[in-house]
Amino acid sequence: MSPAARAKLDGAKLREQLEPVVAALGYDLEDVTAQRAGSRQLLRVIVDGDGGISLDDIAEVSRAVSAALDESDPMGEAPYDLEVTSPGVSRPLTLPRHWRRAVGRLVQVPLTAGGELTGRIIEADEEGVTLELPGKKPGTKGGERRLAYPELGRGKVQVEFNRPGTADELDDEVAAEHEDGADEDEQS
Repeated sequence: MSPAARAKLDGAKLREQLEPVVAALGYDLEDVTAQRAGSRQLLRVIVDGDGGISLDDIAEVSRAVSAALDESDPMGEAPYDLEVTSPGVSRPLTLPRHWRRAVGRLVQVPLTAGGELTGRIIEADEEGVTLELPGKKPGTKGGERRLAYPELGRGKVQVEFNRPGTADELDDEVAAEHEDGADEDEQS
């Protein structure tokens, strides 16, 4: 058996072994890969959760996965490095949970019937997603479109530096608090 075939087989076995370990902590195992990195193997475990995943969460998963691997020794005598990580923004949206976790984000998605859409996910459930489409003029809304998952290809989250509902809203809140505070100071 070639090393590539052996790595693929190990990945499938590892996924089967590690999925319950990760699930017991309340996260989803997105992927497991094993690949050669010089004289060692690199075992990459990708996890995610509904509320995202923090560095503390990654550390917790890493300890649990490491203990499970030590217990069963699926890598054999070969030395390996364990990397536990989150999927990142470049992960394609392929499963309902991926779409649900991206609600509020701008996405670009090919349609199975042809063409492509860019819109903001305003709702995602087990059947499909509702996108808010941009209007003809920049900054205007163009309406909503409901799409079932079979109509969608692999969606991609678009990186936004001025995403609505983030810094702008916080700036407005700070300005409002400052104005309220200024009024009180002037009255005293």
